[in-house]
Amino acid sequence: MTPAARLSAAIEVLDAVLTGVPVEQALTGWGRASRFAGSGDRHAVRDLVFDALRCRRSYAALGGSLTGRGLILGGVRAGGQDPAVFFTGEGHAPRPVETDEAARPPTKAEAYDLPDWLVPAMESSLGDDLLAISQKMQRRAPVFLRVNRAKTTVAAALRGLDAQGILAKSHPLCETALEVTEGARKVQSSQAFADGLVELQDAASQAVVAALPLFDGMRVLDLCAGGGGKTLAMAGQARVRLWAHDVNAARMRDLPARAERAGASVTLTYTPEGTGPYDLVLADAPCSGSGSWRRDPQGKWALTPQRLGEIMELQASILDKMPGLVAANGYLAYATCSLLEQENSAQIDAFLARNRGWHRVTEKHWTPLQDGDGFFLSVLTRDHQESTQP
Repeated sequence: MTPAARLSAAIEVLDAVLTGVPVEQALTGWGRASRFAGSGDRHAVRDLVFDALRCRRSYAALGGSLTGRGLILGGVRAGGQDPAVFFTGEGHAPRPVETDEAARPPTKAEAYDLPDWLVPAMESSLGDDLLAISQKMQRRAPVFLRVNRAKTTVAAALRGLDAQGILAKSHPLCETALEVTEGARKVQSSQAFADGLVELQDAASQAVVAALPLFDGMRVLDLCAGGGGKTLAMAGQARVRLWAHDVNAARMRDLPARAERAGASVTLTYTPEGTGPYDLVLADAPCSGSGSWRRDPQGKWALTPQRLGEIMELQASILDKMPGLVAANGYLAYATCSLLEQENSAQIDAFLARNRGWHRVTEKHWTPLQDGDGFFLSVLTRDHQESTQP
């Protein structure tokens, strides 16, 4: 496929997405109907589509419309390229640009690539950092790996990856974090991955686990385990007894195989109350996902004020459930991949007002300015415990 034909394909996929088709479904549908496209073409079209979704509002302003064509035209202009080179109408190229497709200056919300309703909350949460964070969120997220220290060392993992054509470097967010600089698409087919030496995991997500008060011998529950990324990261940090739970058990279906590959022992539990209490309960709670919108840009545009309110109610109910699972001298850890204060510190403030006898041990924030996703962590314990900083 020519570069112009790839733009036409991305326009087709984006038009489907804008009607409500999930992005992965739209890409799969285009791929099945386009058997002529090679792997390089598929990767290129995918990148064009995700770039456009990250920058949906700013590209629409630059492209003259919120359509697949407008987004791709806006992306070409944002990249400093002349649309006339690609929009020729020849072969499979998009038709030439018309006079009513002129660029216009974006509004503040469009420049941030945020819904209008969300800008005040983001300004309140991030202050002067909002512009820089928004600019980071307009670009693709780095690919990070977590070194499984239960099986190898960082140095050995780097050597093993290099031997398989995957170049990576250590990242300052966490001792176990590697940023892949070349060969990212080879990771999941590599021997290092198959042997459980490395796992795909964002650096800030790893930093959340590194900040937990984990000690050998602890009984630990991952209350909202999902696919088990943080569960396995905890197994690699200390020799603990691990239980994993998720209200949607199907999300954990791959966890046993992942744990076996990692050399970790994890017990799935559907009734965590029956195997408690625990020395540490972690809830990586459902949230807006605003800290990871680089990876899931469609989630940003799907979020509504009503949905955010429902998510916050769920977060509060999870927090209120946790004290009954925590041992007398144990820890409660609440995390989100959100940048919004109302999902983070404000939730902890409200929990402490409803549940007397608890206090913060530590509280941390990570933002995309540190290259990883945006994350929040608050660790609590009961007032009678003499606690140490994790």
